Amino acid sequence: MKTSALILAAGATLASAHYTLPSINSDGTWVHVRQAKNWQDNGFVGDVTSSDIRCNQLRSGTSGALSVAAGSSVKVSVNPNAYHPGPFQSYLAKVPEGQDVNTWDPTGAVWFRIYAEQPKFGSQLTWLSAASYNINIPSCIAPGKYLMRNEHIALHTAGSRGGAQFYLSKAPTNLVAFPGAYSATDPGILININYPIPTSYKNPGPATFTC
Repeated sequence: MKTSALILAAGATLASAHYTLPSINSDGTWVHVRQAKNWQDNGFVGDVTSSDIRCNQLRSGTSGALSVAAGSSVKVSVNPNAYHPGPFQSYLAKVPEGQDVNTWDPTGAVWFRIYAEQPKFGSQLTWLSAASYNINIPSCIAPGKYLMRNEHIALHTAGSRGGAQFYLSKAPTNLVAFPGAYSATDPGILININYPIPTSYKNPGPATFTC
């Protein structure tokens, strides 16, 4: 079974709620996750062109990498929970040979998406409002060291440009850069989810990686 070492750094969620994503596979705080700038006030990133959209991290380094098997899942915790409407998404970036997973800076088109949550449609759009999300690591991911970027995008005030709020963490395919992967006018970011009720939703970002 292939094993990939992942390290996560806390980033932003696209949501107007206030929360953090402080741990992976742990009930502790900032475990396997780089501490985020919003760790005290649970704030968000609102500018998709800011370098903070990458990870919103306060400092480099982490408490240690997490070893996981390709094909298994990891639990991403949200504190207190992702209570605003909007999608949860996860990305990976492979650390180059010779680079330290604790200090490598993931700039440029290095990220690929492995999970994009879709809403349920009805009288309103609804997404899972949870204190944790189980994210599957694709079984065909090559062994190596990776950074994992998780985000929740809050859409309750996304009817006007710049209204979406991002809550992040970060612990061959479509590779994208942050900033750069999102535009403030992407249909999954600039959207009124209240009225008229949308009948479809397009997640911002590239196609989700599949084996």
